[in-house]
Amino acid sequence: MSREIEDLQSRLAFQEDTLNELSEIVARQDRQIDALTEALTRLVKKLDDMAYEAEQGSTAPATEVPPHY
Repeated sequence: MSREIEDLQSRLAFQEDTLNELSEIVARQDRQIDALTEALTRLVKKLDDMAYEAEQGSTAPATEVPPHY
């Protein structure tokens, strides 16, 4: 009986460690998803701005030479 209890305790400890590790992974992935969502939002806004400029016929800033050149 004692051996069975030790085996169960060992399994429980392993499962707790695994659960903590998985929890840390999920938290890290959540932060990564938040960062990627923010980056995507900025890119979509930039793309929308570029599309609007193209529709208005303005010159793209990348092709303009700055006045100090």
